[in-house]
Amino acid sequence: MEHTGAAHDDRGAISKVPRVTLGFWIAKILATTVGETGGDALSMTLKLGYAVSTAIFLGFFVVTVSAQVGSRRYHPVFYWAVVVATTTVGTTTSDYFDRTLGLGYVKSSMMLLAGVVAVLTIWHFATGAIAVDHVARRKDEIFYWVTILVSNTLGTALGDFVATTTGLGFERGALVFAGLLAAVAAAHYFTRAPGTVLFWAAYVLTRPLGATLGDTLTKPHRDGGLAFSRISSSLLIAVAMVVIVMFTSWRRRMETASP
Repeated sequence: MEHTGAAHDDRGAISKVPRVTLGFWIAKILATTVGETGGDALSMTLKLGYAVSTAIFLGFFVVTVSAQVGSRRYHPVFYWAVVVATTTVGTTTSDYFDRTLGLGYVKSSMMLLAGVVAVLTIWHFATGAIAVDHVARRKDEIFYWVTILVSNTLGTALGDFVATTTGLGFERGALVFAGLLAAVAAAHYFTRAPGTVLFWAAYVLTRPLGATLGDTLTKPHRDGGLAFSRISSSLLIAVAMVVIVMFTSWRRRMETASP
């Protein structure tokens, strides 16, 4: 899915989100993967627990989203820091719902799906449209990040449900979500399905894809994982994400500078 978008709206306001390109989706998958491994690193490896880890990551989210909302234009560091924050919060919050509160993956997934639909519905009625690749107004930006926070939490629960409850395991679970993303991409290119619906469907699906990939890397061999260190995996994936973001930002500057 690719939306080039305009740099300004009708009133000349500058969009504060990146263009939705292939690089955007690669960075998003890497961000969700590092969110899974990073969230598990605090809650499991460092044994802080889900509640404490959620509080820490929620604080990180508040700091990063404040910087993002307070900026006047799109800033790659601010934007992607918030995305990573939502994935880490989503990981520990989902695990808290599923395991500590005992809701289970099915109930929590249904509850969070209802939350995503509710936020998008309120957003539509409050502003008249749901922004995707051009977010300039403060109200749109707040709805944008709330939707991302809830959708990333939903994606964590979905990933755990498919990999664990259905018995598919992490590797086959990742293949399932990769196939669903391919179907969304095909619908984008070959049908007239609403772009906004496809965008948020893809946004939700990239989260369980990243979650299952992260679990494939870090879970022990007896659980079907590769048993890599959560901390080192998080750092390596974060470096890869930074490289992708830097490259796409450089390419965007070159395109803007071209006559």
